[in-house]
Amino acid sequence: MSFLDSLTAGLALVSNIESFLALLGGITIGVIGGAIPGMSATMAVALTLPFTFALQPITGILLLLGVYKGGIFGGSIPAILIKTPGTPASSATVLDGYPMAEKGEAGRALGMALWASCTADLISNLALILFAGWLASFALNFGPPEFFTLILFSLTIIAGVSGDSLLRGAFSAMLGLLLATVGLDLVYGTNRFTFGDPSMMGGLNFIAVLIGLFAIPEVLAMVWHPTGHLGKVRSIGQNKVSFADYRRCFRSIVRGSFIGVFLGSIPGIGAAPSAFLSYSEARRKSPNKANFGKGEVEGVAASEAGNNGVAGATLIPLLALGVPGDVITAIIIGAFMVHGLQPGPMMFVLNVDIIYGLFIGLIVSSVFLLIVGSIAIRGFKYVADIPRRILVPSVLILCVFGVFAVNNNVFDVGVMFVMGWVGFLMMRFHVPAAPFLIAFILGPLLEDNFRQAMLMSGSSPAILFRGPITWFFWALTAITVFAIVRAGTRAALAQRRTRLNPSAEA
Repeated sequence: MSFLDSLTAGLALVSNIESFLALLGGITIGVIGGAIPGMSATMAVALTLPFTFALQPITGILLLLGVYKGGIFGGSIPAILIKTPGTPASSATVLDGYPMAEKGEAGRALGMALWASCTADLISNLALILFAGWLASFALNFGPPEFFTLILFSLTIIAGVSGDSLLRGAFSAMLGLLLATVGLDLVYGTNRFTFGDPSMMGGLNFIAVLIGLFAIPEVLAMVWHPTGHLGKVRSIGQNKVSFADYRRCFRSIVRGSFIGVFLGSIPGIGAAPSAFLSYSEARRKSPNKANFGKGEVEGVAASEAGNNGVAGATLIPLLALGVPGDVITAIIIGAFMVHGLQPGPMMFVLNVDIIYGLFIGLIVSSVFLLIVGSIAIRGFKYVADIPRRILVPSVLILCVFGVFAVNNNVFDVGVMFVMGWVGFLMMRFHVPAAPFLIAFILGPLLEDNFRQAMLMSGSSPAILFRGPITWFFWALTAITVFAIVRAGTRAALAQRRTRLNPSAEA
């Protein structure tokens, strides 16, 4: 199928009112979810996922992508107005956004955040369109040994970059891999960790684990600290962002967008590190570096470009290799699977119309984000004032409804609540949840590819080292492990030195 035929097929899929309404509705849900202190883009996507099951595949996936993109921008609104990032990705926006709000320039900060977000989103989407197909065609050369080493490398990165402690990240990933083995062994048909319960023979339901891990702990945290997210909402002010502001910050926006694209295409890094790296680069190269942290509009532009530049790029490994780029794309992979689609290189052969339909929808999403974001900036005051007594029960009802609707099974609701308490304990003890979820998804793929490689070679591990691709991923894995262990050792030594000699810290 030629490029023009693929484009026409994709256009035929999305050129209907349902697809555009799904995209618009998704962005609206995402912006509201990101703007509510105590919720997040991840939680908004998780709660929306069950509602996509009855939709057409392209419509459901566009809805989730809209929630994702809206949520990343939405987190900047409370970050600027009440110094409470709606999502972790918006943490860097607080540094200059809130000081601007204190000076009466909240409207200018929010306007710049919106324009930087939309620009970075567009650049990120174009990067996805340009590179995903090329990477997928290259990945068609992969066999089970190559995929095994790729997934092992992805898990290594995810365990290392998610959180402050390597040990906690590795523990979280190991727990995810362990729970992924529950159910029937697909090769020999034996029961694994089912404890004689027929409900567990199919494994733990992905949606129940997902919502339990991300939504329920947030509900428990809201109950635990009902006033934890309260803050004074600043007025928008009279100052608006001007084209001169945008032109002055344009170089930082483009630089931040490319930093986001690069880091987003590496599985597991996510939007928060990208936002801080983009911010630090903007400060390093800006003539106004002394003003950063005191209310510099370029700081807001750089941080928002960094976190929104990730949004399209995280779909590059998802669509091309079948490996989620971050925790939100790990949730979105569930929507593909529910509709019988397996992201990866073969999708560019078997479902190329859906791929191009998504590309067209993503380009349109940047325009919708600009429209919805402009309206949301003015309406945030009402969103921020939603009482906890309404928000907590509403989220809990959505969780129970969403999980029960998948299989009409009360057992899945029980799994959700158990995983909710596991997630809450992980939150309390600072064990990152992202490695758990991504390992839970990639675990079966890791096991299947390993066992297929062993069957191909008559149980000889030498097949895992065949060819340059496997050597490349083994080398990357070794470098990553060395870098993570070195960074962890240095941090531990510095902490110990500070503990032994507190005056040195001062």
